[in-house]
Amino acid sequence: MVVKINENYLKLKSSYLFVEVARREAEFIKQNPDANVIKMGIGDVTKPLVPSVVKAFSEAVEEMGNADTFMGYGPEQGYEFLAQAIKDDYKKYGVDIDTSEVFISDGAKCDTGNIQEIFGIDNKIAVTDPVYTVYVDTNVMAGRTGEMKDGVYEGLTYLKCNAENAFIPELPSEPVDIIYLCYPNNPTGTTLTKDQLKVFVDYAKENKAIILFDAAYEAFINEDNVPHSIYEIEGAKEVAIEFKSFSKTAGFTGTRCAYTVVPKQLVGYDSEGGEVEINPLWSRRQTTKFNGVSYPVQKAAEATYSEEGQKEIRQVIDYYMANAKIIRESLSDIGLEVYGGISSPYIWVKTPNNMDSWAFFDLLLNEANVIGTPGSGFGPSGEGYLRLTAFNTLENTKEAMDRISKLEF
Repeated sequence: MVVKINENYLKLKSSYLFVEVARREAEFIKQNPDANVIKMGIGDVTKPLVPSVVKAFSEAVEEMGNADTFMGYGPEQGYEFLAQAIKDDYKKYGVDIDTSEVFISDGAKCDTGNIQEIFGIDNKIAVTDPVYTVYVDTNVMAGRTGEMKDGVYEGLTYLKCNAENAFIPELPSEPVDIIYLCYPNNPTGTTLTKDQLKVFVDYAKENKAIILFDAAYEAFINEDNVPHSIYEIEGAKEVAIEFKSFSKTAGFTGTRCAYTVVPKQLVGYDSEGGEVEINPLWSRRQTTKFNGVSYPVQKAAEATYSEEGQKEIRQVIDYYMANAKIIRESLSDIGLEVYGGISSPYIWVKTPNNMDSWAFFDLLLNEANVIGTPGSGFGPSGEGYLRLTAFNTLENTKEAMDRISKLEF
């Protein structure tokens, strides 16, 4: 007998996108140790945790050092105090959820990757193209796809999003069971209006499908008609699971906290066509495989909902969005086609002169010492684009744009 591996992993033909970006960065720095490289590729924040969060975090750590207030294992689904704060926050969008529908976790990336475990292997999956790679790779790992051919995996339905369709995905042309949507979108930085999102909610209701809605960047929305939650759309609780995160909203990339909302109304179906509630399935998955987010981190997350916390993180978000405006306007001024950056910290740049994505990445790295993320790493429709993030300092953002403006394309 020999140990058998999960051969679905062998279908992943290229290394994880950001690993390859990091590899090229490291090789460049090795050869150019004195270069001042400005990183605008991976969406990691640069501003520190705000004072309200630090205070709550510190006080909770003090509690952990006192025998009378020490906290051991907490509830796997999250503490009620944070779930209640999340419930209250939803009310400002006219959305009512129950705390039993909120599941606190250590990241939206984890949740969007793990959620597929509770669904049958024979479900037909649809993703937008370009797409956040975790949605695709985790379904490949699970065995829901065939091999990759011409940049796409057999068995997946790709919904193209590019300049030709104004980055508004069309409904699937063939029946699907699960649809991944991310808005504001990563990587394109574009958004959907309430009416545009309602088209997908109506489709899901008519076809008994489920939408996995990643709203990790909703705090950056600056447009009135763009929903902060899919549950602002009538009927969405019957067909959608929503993922949100504190990573970009409150600078928790290194602190790790997020949450997933699974409405009680949401159902799937067993092999005989019987309805099965989804909420208990996700609860069972989490309580079996996850021991919960630490108490100090959840107290820190709760502080983001305080009046002062909201004011402080709004200032940080405005800082990043000011960077986004600089990037968007600077690149437009030199004649590049630019998308996003209005209700998102991501700017999606069309490469000049039909240059391919990795070639443009290498040009910016070698000639301007600026790192972006090649669009082709997000799917076939990402070829010919590059993603830049606004999560750097104002000084670095201005310097990067100055360097790029001096390049000859």
